[in-house]
Amino acid sequence: MATETLYPPGVLEPGEIPPELLNGLMGNGKGTEHVDEEPVVDITINNVVCSFNTRCHLNLKRIALEGCHVEYKQEQGMLNMKLRRPYTTASIWSSGKITCTGATSEDDSHRAGRRIARRLQRLGFNVRFTNFRVVNVLGTCSLPFGIKITNFSKAHREEASYEPELHPGVTYRIKDPKATLKIFSTGSITVTAPSVANVQSAIEHIYPLVLEYKAEETEIDRETLLREKRFLEGNHAIVSTRSKGQRCFTSVESDDDDALDTSDDSFDSEESQD
Repeated sequence: MATETLYPPGVLEPGEIPPELLNGLMGNGKGTEHVDEEPVVDITINNVVCSFNTRCHLNLKRIALEGCHVEYKQEQGMLNMKLRRPYTTASIWSSGKITCTGATSEDDSHRAGRRIARRLQRLGFNVRFTNFRVVNVLGTCSLPFGIKITNFSKAHREEASYEPELHPGVTYRIKDPKATLKIFSTGSITVTAPSVANVQSAIEHIYPLVLEYKAEETEIDRETLLREKRFLEGNHAIVSTRSKGQRCFTSVESDDDDALDTSDDSFDSEESQD
């Protein structure tokens, strides 16, 4: 319970502040201490790539004729099938191997894989959803400060590689956790890792290292900024093209695709479809 010091009449002048309260306001350590808050960096997951196997041969021509939202690439020996929820694209090979790209979380990636398997099962294939794994995750974040990437690359020659003629950012590789980072002078960082947890660990690993090379906007070379702007605008154009393609879907998908027994990742064609 807090105690209050009482001063006898006449000790303090009218309007005078008690000494201990004055020390607290001046911040000399005897009063209220100001604790610096830890920085918060938002990480955005842009793409999760997964793969799985159906353990059966797939007739791509039959899928192209009877399936929906498909694109048959006969010269490449593969077929693309797209989903609307979650918005993903599956690359299907006749051997039964399937990869899904475009999900923004590992759960959505798993859900998309099972929905693709269910679609193939409805076409009459003896599909079994097996060997599912997340193979690649792409994440981005933007730090609230610029980075002197030239000095940073010189100080970390073993892990960092900087070739401004080929790429506007520094390529930094981490062995544990396994991840590859693209660091730009504007503070933008792109991370490629085998899992979402590795992306977060990579950002936590690189933050104190780049903080030592914090730069103001006036210290960043103008030519470097232009190169990075063109590079990032090119990536944005690719994403915009992809988002426009999403509007081509007009059919409504049934939520029955998610009505699968989650206790086991394998299912037979004889099971109920609803």
